[in-house]
Amino acid sequence: MKAILLAGGLSLFLTLVGTRYAIRVLAAHGYGQLIRDDGPTTHHTKRGTPTMGGLVIVLSTVVSYFLAKLFTDRSPSASSLLLLFLLVGMGTVGFLDDFIKIYKQRSLGLRSKAKLVGQTVVAVVFGVLALSPWFRDGHGRTPAGHAISFIRDFDGWQLPTFALVLFILVLITGASNAVNLTDGLDGLATGASGLVFGAYTLVNIWQNNQWCERVHTATCYGVRDPLDLAVVAAAITGACFGFLWWNASPARIFMGDTGSLALGGALAGMAVLTRTELLLALLGGLFVIQTLSVMLQVGFFKATKGRRLFRMAPLHHHFEMLGWEEITVVIRFWLITGFFVAAGLGVFYAEWVAGS
Repeated sequence: MKAILLAGGLSLFLTLVGTRYAIRVLAAHGYGQLIRDDGPTTHHTKRGTPTMGGLVIVLSTVVSYFLAKLFTDRSPSASSLLLLFLLVGMGTVGFLDDFIKIYKQRSLGLRSKAKLVGQTVVAVVFGVLALSPWFRDGHGRTPAGHAISFIRDFDGWQLPTFALVLFILVLITGASNAVNLTDGLDGLATGASGLVFGAYTLVNIWQNNQWCERVHTATCYGVRDPLDLAVVAAAITGACFGFLWWNASPARIFMGDTGSLALGGALAGMAVLTRTELLLALLGGLFVIQTLSVMLQVGFFKATKGRRLFRMAPLHHHFEMLGWEEITVVIRFWLITGFFVAAGLGVFYAEWVAGS
């Protein structure tokens, strides 16, 4: 528990201090956000706001995790190292996207195929390593399981390695793009991500308390490294809320694709490593809704030859176009995230109670 508190507190402090410094450095170099001309006109005032702030989130998470392990004299686990690899790897893809936007002065960075290739490489490497026998513990458990899970592995849903790696790839690219789509208003994706990672901190702590190496009951959890995953989750939670101090409306810095791809990828990785892949759809319900709004908009536009289902997608822009203030949309979407998080934690706990 000391490592969890240390990681969360250190990460919060590092982002509070580091983001202020990053704002000055990025602004001095002219690394400002470009704004789409077809978006809400109120966003045009944000042109030039420093971006790539996700670098602070990623670096603070990594540094605070290793400092927490150092101070508590504990060795890093395979699961946490893989999750940090995913965080950094997806953040690197996002950084390249952000840098190209700034360097070439266009609102689109990496070509869609190039970005997908980068996400695919990182996700596949993560999936292969998470299932690799190299990372088996003393009980023969790999960081990821060989079955699709809701809260526990479904009986009879064992998949061959190739199929499971493909499932992990879809989950990671889907989650990273979902958070990226949500990152369109000041503080929206940052606050929502912080809430979901906070929920995963509680999930990991509970899994550790009911770990099969600690208790021997029918409801124990066979996750490989639950307590150490809680340390990473707490570090990311602290980083999100520390960054939110500067990212809340009116934002003085944006996380950019550097942050949104990293956070989305880490969410999916956390779900894989905690055997809660399908529970993520409930905990991260806001991200699911945002993605569905884009899919419905595109599908309806093509089916009706030019008509729109929403005034603009993703969904948060639709409410802006209806006249809602940006801060109103953000706060209400945070409340929706809180509802999904509470529902997800309720389902998680109810499953344990029902089985005990």
